[in-house]
Amino acid sequence: MTLLDSAPGPGNDAVAARLLKSVARQSYDPEIDIDWSADADPELFWMSPERLSLYGTPLFDSLTREQQVELSKHEIASIASVGLWFEIILMQILLRDVYASDPRSARTHFELTEIADECRHSLMFGKAIGHFGAPAYGPRGWIHKLAPVYPYLSTGAAAYASILIGEEPVDRLQREMQNDDRVQPLVRQVSRIHVIEEARHVSFARDELITALDGISKVQRTLAQTITAQGAYIMMRSLVHPDVYKAVGIDPALGRRTALANPHYRATIGWMGEKVMPFLAEHDMIGGSRNRKVWRASFLLS
Repeated sequence: MTLLDSAPGPGNDAVAARLLKSVARQSYDPEIDIDWSADADPELFWMSPERLSLYGTPLFDSLTREQQVELSKHEIASIASVGLWFEIILMQILLRDVYASDPRSARTHFELTEIADECRHSLMFGKAIGHFGAPAYGPRGWIHKLAPVYPYLSTGAAAYASILIGEEPVDRLQREMQNDDRVQPLVRQVSRIHVIEEARHVSFARDELITALDGISKVQRTLAQTITAQGAYIMMRSLVHPDVYKAVGIDPALGRRTALANPHYRATIGWMGEKVMPFLAEHDMIGGSRNRKVWRASFLLS
């Protein structure tokens, strides 16, 4: 008997097998399925304007319509670059899991398929940011330097809870944008592809989290709760890089302060988390008062 015969990985092969059938039916190649040659419409926003970090503030109202559109381009570029950054971390988490998993199982096959999906998504986001003509903002420097340790901290329940926090809030934002005719067609195409393929990843991560929590000790659960809360704080606070405000002549420090104090933007982040937060709460992944303080600072929990 081999090690893999005696130690099957967690998770549900039946769920993975079902998701693999979905992959066979509906997958996309961004090189082919997106019209990268299409010109941008100068009258259209690059993301739904109500979801912009400054929307609803006097600072936003002081901008011309052209400046508001330009700000939307830089904010969606920031969100896309952070999404790309997170997906690279996600791939590292999955690869570490695959390394110790049975290569014969449907679960491993789906994880490998998800890694391939995320490679294409990272390419898609990178090409999109280049097409926007905006910088690849990514997270701020200290976060970018420290983030490579996260895949080593995020194992078991923490890994899949963190994946859900990285995927579900942005998924909700994209679900709205893909149907918003005020948004550039390219952004809507990118959003549509990502939403369809990420739905499988979310289903898999939810199932894996439930399995990982079975029989977990109190200490392990507390550690997983803490890692997830800290990851959520970093992810949500990183979505809009302060330098985006330079594009419309706003001092980055002023823009950042205004955004973080903006009730409308806080409500937007809360709305983005309306599906994932009840799921995490149901499975006792929020934690006690210290973690709740971190969750509230991420704006995902009111």
